[in-house]
Amino acid sequence: MSEGEEKTTALDSKGKTTLEILAQIDLFSGLPMAHLRRVVDIGVEEQYRSTATIFSEGEPGDKFYLIVEGAVRISRIVPGMGEEALAVLRPGNYFGEMSLIDDASRSATAVCHEKCRLFVVNRKDLEDLLFVDRDLAYELLWNWVRTLSRRLRATNDKMTFLATTSKF
Repeated sequence: MSEGEEKTTALDSKGKTTLEILAQIDLFSGLPMAHLRRVVDIGVEEQYRSTATIFSEGEPGDKFYLIVEGAVRISRIVPGMGEEALAVLRPGNYFGEMSLIDDASRSATAVCHEKCRLFVVNRKDLEDLLFVDRDLAYELLWNWVRTLSRRLRATNDKMTFLATTSKF
C-alpha cells in the first residue's frame, strides 16, 4: 500500500477516512475525489497530548489543520483578563486555514483541549501542488473565496444586529 493510500484509509472514531472528512468541509466540498486525494497525499498526521500548544497567537502561520480525533480550543489572550476561548473545535472542524492564503501571523492560539489527532497541510506543499495542478488550484481557490464571502456576510449580519440592538 502506498503512503497516499495509507492516509486516505486512516480512520477517525466514527470510521470516516481523512479523505471523507476533507470532502465534507466547506473549503474542499465539491472537489473531485482525484483532487482530494492529491491534497491528502501532501498532508501528514500529527498527534498532540491534552493541553499541548499547537501554535500561539502572533507566530508565523504556515499550516492548515483538520481535526480527525479529539478537540482543539481556539483562544486569544486578553490583556488584564487572561485567556478568552473563542471556540472548542471537534472532529471534522478545521483551523489555521488563513495561513494558507496570507503571510500574516496567527490571529489566535490553538491548544489541544483533549488528546487529538490532526491532519496537517503545509502551505509550501499546497502551493507546490496548486502550481502543478491548475484545475485543482482553480476549484480550490473558488471554494475558499465562497467560504470567506459567507464568513464576511455572517460577520456583517452580526455587526448589524449588534448596532441595531445597541449592544455594540
